[in-house]
Amino acid sequence: MSAPIYLDYQATTPLAPEAREAMLPFLGEKFGNPHSPHKMGREAAAAVEVARDQVMGCIGADSGKLYFTSGATEAANWAIKGALATMPEDRRRIVTVATEHAAVLDTCEFLEEWGCELTVLDVSEEGLVDPIAVADALGDDVALVAVMLVNNEIGVIQRVAEIGSLAEQCGALMFCDAVQALGRVEIPREQCDMIAMSGHKIHGPKGIGALWLADGIKPAPLMHGGGQEGGLRSGTLSPALCAGFGAAAALMAENHDDDVAHVEKLWAKATRLLGDRWTINGSDCARYPGNLNIRLDGLDAARLISDTRGVAFSAGSACASGSGRPSHVLSALGLSKAQANASIRLGFGRYTSEVELERAIDLLLESARAQLPDQPAAGDEPHPEDRVQLLEDEDE
Repeated sequence: MSAPIYLDYQATTPLAPEAREAMLPFLGEKFGNPHSPHKMGREAAAAVEVARDQVMGCIGADSGKLYFTSGATEAANWAIKGALATMPEDRRRIVTVATEHAAVLDTCEFLEEWGCELTVLDVSEEGLVDPIAVADALGDDVALVAVMLVNNEIGVIQRVAEIGSLAEQCGALMFCDAVQALGRVEIPREQCDMIAMSGHKIHGPKGIGALWLADGIKPAPLMHGGGQEGGLRSGTLSPALCAGFGAAAALMAENHDDDVAHVEKLWAKATRLLGDRWTINGSDCARYPGNLNIRLDGLDAARLISDTRGVAFSAGSACASGSGRPSHVLSALGLSKAQANASIRLGFGRYTSEVELERAIDLLLESARAQLPDQPAAGDEPHPEDRVQLLEDEDE
């Protein structure tokens, strides 16, 4: 049985061969602890620093410091909790957006239980927060503004540069979840104080992420112990994971233009083949084109995923999968429960071929027609006057 066509790039990405090759020596003979003083330790430490520079290069950073973490969830927790821990008592409010990742929203809600104030801003039906609303929400009691650059469920791009400037004006720190943006969309680093990243979303390994801190920003440690990462993050680093993350980041920077052109071509093909009966969730222009979140009224997305065995795709965030609740992101757009449950997310990228995408959409539409028999075949969207004849032909 052949492997399914993979269209879930927002959940995770295929490991780049270059990243795998960079990891292998540190899974074998170069197994030293990077915090040990002997030769093997120094070799491992050198590999970690090469990886650090590679990830810094991917975000275009020539200042600030980058700290490796176990993933973006840890990075977000550290940034938010650590920043609040350093703030004076009269700055205890967090401003964020309703469509943020659970790693941000749940962390903010945890701090609210501990006495911090929380302001969660609504988004438009396109999934975008109005910077004017952000400005109105800010004040001298705000410690932190947390806004994701590229949304993991619907792919829309928030105006982080403008929002970061507003945060600076009121004396608040700016945290950006750049997990889906790293290497794909320019990160407005100058307007950010803290940026979270993840290895496995850019063709690197799972279990490794990073938090970039601007000069002078020093959140309180989240992990205590040996203080291996600059005295701010404890725990023995994995040279293999760091090397894989670094190689993947370097490849993202090197292949950026080709990757973007490829993804834009795939987006155009996908939207053409799907036809006009599917509705794009979120802005169709202020977005990263490798994320296509769409809905078809009347569809049961969970059944579609089960029925379309030859394609791996999702109905939203992998982190919330199986909860039984509609996506909080789609709900924030104003979609009803039925509309949210009729939505799917197709994610594609560097290793997705046009032939694979065409075949996947054929299979998706075939499964959709099993639920909703009036759906046209891929690339065969009929004119309105032809639809009656099409249905009659299908009945025969």
